[in-house]
Amino acid sequence: MSHNNVRGPTSALTEFLRDSGITATTIARRAAMANRPVAGPSNAPEEADDVEANQEDEVQTQAPRRRTRGNRRSGYVSDELDEPASPAKKQKLSKAAEAKLKKTKKSKKDDKDGKDEDEDAYTALSRSMWSTVGSSSKPPVGSFDTCAKCGKQYTVTKYTMAADSGSGYLCHACAKSSGNDPFKKPTVPRKRKPAAAKRVVNYEERLFPSLASLCIQIISRYIDDIEALGDIGILNMEAISKAISKNRSLTSANAHLFYGPENTVLTLYDATKLTPDALRTLAHLNPNLTTLRLDFCGLLSDEVMSVWSTSLPNLVSLQLLGPFLVRPSSWINFFESHPQLECFKITQSPRFDVQCVETLIATSQKTLHALGLREIGKMSDEFLNCIKLLEGQLTYLDISEPSESCSEAAIIEMLSTVAPTLTHLDLSDHTEVSDKVLQQGLQPYSKAITSLGLKNLPELTDTGVADFFDSWTANPPLTFLDISRIHLLNKNALLAILAHSGSSLQELNINGWRDIDNETLEEIGKQARDLKKVDLGFCRGVDDFTVKSIIEGSKGGLQEVKVWGCNRIEGKWTVSGKQRHIRVYGVESH
Repeated sequence: MSHNNVRGPTSALTEFLRDSGITATTIARRAAMANRPVAGPSNAPEEADDVEANQEDEVQTQAPRRRTRGNRRSGYVSDELDEPASPAKKQKLSKAAEAKLKKTKKSKKDDKDGKDEDEDAYTALSRSMWSTVGSSSKPPVGSFDTCAKCGKQYTVTKYTMAADSGSGYLCHACAKSSGNDPFKKPTVPRKRKPAAAKRVVNYEERLFPSLASLCIQIISRYIDDIEALGDIGILNMEAISKAISKNRSLTSANAHLFYGPENTVLTLYDATKLTPDALRTLAHLNPNLTTLRLDFCGLLSDEVMSVWSTSLPNLVSLQLLGPFLVRPSSWINFFESHPQLECFKITQSPRFDVQCVETLIATSQKTLHALGLREIGKMSDEFLNCIKLLEGQLTYLDISEPSESCSEAAIIEMLSTVAPTLTHLDLSDHTEVSDKVLQQGLQPYSKAITSLGLKNLPELTDTGVADFFDSWTANPPLTFLDISRIHLLNKNALLAILAHSGSSLQELNINGWRDIDNETLEEIGKQARDLKKVDLGFCRGVDDFTVKSIIEGSKGGLQEVKVWGCNRIEGKWTVSGKQRHIRVYGVESH
């Protein structure tokens, strides 16, 4: 057999038989071993001779054997056929020759072991069959053996395992019954975490949780066992609702935990899994509700609104996020059955049209003081003409993120009637709004606004915003201001904002003011010391000194700072002990 380790293409069956230890060579050798005649007594080796004598015989007979093999290759030698083989004469070796002979044999043995290691599995398998014949080691693959446990005959494979007692080998069935699966694949070692990933440290300190928070976590974990939870108290309902909404665990089965005829306020922050039947049940089991808020209520249908119209007679405040399926007729029926609405806020309702607004204003004009129409696809100037009828009573107005912006003239006309009583106003994403709306709509009429949303108004300019805040003396300082994603705003606008509202600002969002410099940003820490949340994302001038000045300037109420997209930040500032609860989001080096 050639040992050059070169093999041609083989079929799938041949590969399978080779993996099982069945090859043409092994079959031929097994047959030759079975047909080999048993040697007679005359051919048996003389076992009485010592090891040294055998070595000497091997040395003396080595040369004649070579000659005989050479003659057999060329043909038969007639003179040797009838003559008996003459016994080889033993020659006594000297001590030096014996030592040399032992050294030579040892080197040959090492060479043989090295050669075996270099051979592939196919060649090594063929050699192992000859080397293991007659020995006490594992039988060759493909041969037959008797199970040491059940006594049945089986075929030896590479999966054959030794018995625990060491008396033999086991068949596959007995090996598996003993608790060792011979076909079990080796477990994949766990990948070691890269050294770079180990060095990542998040700028956030985990404080020891309170007992109440631990109880809320346990309740949210076993929310499905509502029968065992019993009465958990009204005060913790909202906290538990927030906890189970993080992983969307609220279902029709466990929602009953929040229901009760004594409830007047119900808030569910994730109603994604509440079916229409579950939403109808909500109205039946909470008949005395006056305030209802449902987030992600995409399964709210016309049938559910019809049930609510009759089963929730005391409802005066309704907040819905995502009522996509409700048609205008259902909205109108609901408004007509609830003429005493005080608060109505919806987000993402593409079917809500101007007829719905007209019905709402007509039925609740005397009581409605909070109106939120956020992300309404059909928002237009006609909506604003209806809203201005709420003169003298509207305190909350959100008409942000429409599909198409309303005109400046319609917005200014609406503000001239409702702005004097407003405390919250959000005009975000009305892309036609310019400095004219600020100067002619807000400045002369608004006198009580504390929360203002002006996000993504590209027509606003740095000079116009600065002039507006400098002259807006009739209005008290703001506590909330979102004036983000306006790339033209710069130093003048920020300084005017801080001069007007810096003393009372609690939340400030100037995300996207890309050209503002570091020195101006540091004024936030000096003038807005009551801030709780600030968003400086994508302001190119923000660096470690900016963040440090804001943290050190805070009176202790600062909770979070967002610096997404600020590439100059390395996170190398230090925080004093009293302000270690501050969370900084967006540091890329972390």
